[in-house]
Amino acid sequence: MVMMTAPNPEMFETVACYLCGSKETRPLVSAEDDLTGKPGRFQFVTCAQCGLAYQNPRLKLEQISAYYDDEYIAHRKKTNWGILTPLYRHAMGKHDRNKIALVSRYLPLHAQSAVLDVGCGAGTFLAEVKARFGAMVVGIDFKDLSGTAWLDGVDFRCGLFYEQDFGAQRFDLITMWHFLEHDYDPLRTLRTARDLLAADGRVVIEVPRLDSTTWRWYHERWPGLQAPQHTVLYSKKKLLQGIAAAGMEVVDYLPYGAFPAYFYVFAGLAFKHLKGRGLDLAKAIYPYFLGQLLCSPLLIFEKRLNLAMQSVICRKRP
Repeated sequence: MVMMTAPNPEMFETVACYLCGSKETRPLVSAEDDLTGKPGRFQFVTCAQCGLAYQNPRLKLEQISAYYDDEYIAHRKKTNWGILTPLYRHAMGKHDRNKIALVSRYLPLHAQSAVLDVGCGAGTFLAEVKARFGAMVVGIDFKDLSGTAWLDGVDFRCGLFYEQDFGAQRFDLITMWHFLEHDYDPLRTLRTARDLLAADGRVVIEVPRLDSTTWRWYHERWPGLQAPQHTVLYSKKKLLQGIAAAGMEVVDYLPYGAFPAYFYVFAGLAFKHLKGRGLDLAKAIYPYFLGQLLCSPLLIFEKRLNLAMQSVICRKRP
């Protein structure tokens, strides 16, 4: 891990509410980088006008990339987990299969489908979609991950989503798996997705849910804060308001997602214990899978418990 010093005030910028533009705020919570243990405290506020929760001040865009290092799990840089490597690979594969199962309830995928994954990370979801359906797949991430094996055969774009030129290309499916909470301009992102949808296309969004059980349990150590990478915290109400403001309508709302809510249960307990010292994933993987095994009888009720996640399937407003 690269050692870092705490960010100085010049690295931050003050922002207005992403939904209503108000600059009036109330304090919500002060958080640390509990995942990696990098130094610094980061402030989340609630908009005094509309109630949206967001990080303010936030790190400037050019400063945030250091917090997405080689240990960031969505980038899949680490592949050797010792004797648990097969179990890790199965869990990651199951995650992508869960995504496809969720999507397939609302949109049939086939060889003629055009699929765009915003914040695609290492590209494992797109690789699975291409392998299973033969679809045309495009991925975008602000980190250059073009060297990962899963992006072979993927039209990978590096940069900001709303600055890409897709020409006349329209997509049957646009996914944002735990992307929108990282975004620096979420309304612009949602409007861009709306404009890039085919006539009968769908946008699938999954984010942590602020008004969830794990938020009440862990508060300043809630894994959904993931400071400083997470810029916006969405309750159900605020997520649906953002979608409506972007000119889309909801096809379905789910109080769960493809991502396992158990991770938030486990990580929150770990963060409470570690108090900002960072989670050593190489060591945590053993108790993680053991805890998952022990909790498996309870996890069958995950979809009813509002533990941590939420998903929205939406389309263009007629």
